Amino acid sequence: MLRRVIRKFIHDDSGPTAVEYAVMLALIIVLCISGISMVGGGNNGWWTRTNTSLQSYGF
Repeated sequence: MLRRVIRKFIHDDSGPTAVEYAVMLALIIVLCISGISMVGGGNNGWWTRTNTSLQSYGF
């Protein structure tokens, strides 16, 4: 019984596939966070100007 479970575990390919998907997901998350950070810093002035304009109109 134990040999069969170990043999099945060794020959099963779903473990490495799950690890590959986890690594790809981690890379996508890092890219999204870095992209948002880069874009967010450039838009900070735009949001400040928009907020000031809206406040001058009483919003």
